[in-house]
Amino acid sequence: MNRRAFIEKTVTLGSAALLPISSFSNFRSHSYKMGLQLFTIREDMAKDPIATLKEVKAMGYEDFETFGFDSEKGTFYGYKSSEFKKILDDLQLTVSSGHYGFSPYLKQPEDDLKRFVDQCIKGARALEMKYITWPWLDPELRTIDNFKLMSKKLNLIGEQVTAAGLGFAYHNHGFEFMDQNGENGFDIIINETDPALVKLQMDMYWVMHSSKFTPKELIAQQPGRYVMWHIKDMDKVTRDYTELGNGSIDYVEVLPDPMESGLEFYYLEQGGNFAHHPMKSVADSADYFKKHLQQFF
Repeated sequence: MNRRAFIEKTVTLGSAALLPISSFSNFRSHSYKMGLQLFTIREDMAKDPIATLKEVKAMGYEDFETFGFDSEKGTFYGYKSSEFKKILDDLQLTVSSGHYGFSPYLKQPEDDLKRFVDQCIKGARALEMKYITWPWLDPELRTIDNFKLMSKKLNLIGEQVTAAGLGFAYHNHGFEFMDQNGENGFDIIINETDPALVKLQMDMYWVMHSSKFTPKELIAQQPGRYVMWHIKDMDKVTRDYTELGNGSIDYVEVLPDPMESGLEFYYLEQGGNFAHHPMKSVADSADYFKKHLQQFF
């Protein structure tokens, strides 16, 4: 190395050392698979799961989050867990998390909940998932008392899932941030669950839609706990879902630092309001993500 090259390299490294930790996101090589929450393409998955997975793989998606597990039959998308795992293996795809239907068990006896959790664990293990995720609370249940009850159930589930060697997380929507006489469900969940047992899956759309805090501010309050993200955009007029790049969320500005978050997996998602149809929307979102956002992961 000549003298000029040595000096240039030394200056570059010295400048990097002065940058804040968050700036190092730009220096990290890509280490995450591009993920998709399969609820986005639920109609296509219901019609032809194999053809649909092949198509989204061609778009660049490599990792998925499931929904709609049938606990009694032990099936995903009509296939036995072992059969669906073989489909994924044949396509060289992975599933790292699943959304499971916990809401009906909020008021059920703990033995019924434990049995359901055991079934979820069995399905998750078959697919080699890393996380089981509580994704939803039915509207009639969204009271302060029920958020407190749910927090207790989250701890119980987290203990059971952790003992089985898996991770457990809670996925937010917007209703958790709604004020109810000076309290809200999100604060209750944060304060009354054990961070070692209950991790968090941040839906950034809903944070931007309904919370008084930004994703970065929430992560600063609970660093290392937000192990998963959902990334989707917000329509500029209706504030409904929309394809990445078509909405009002500036993700270049909004994205937190993955290391501070504790991020392990992320998923692109669009629950509805498709410009054309779901498969075109996930293709457009994938293109936008790869061009503008993937560099930050």
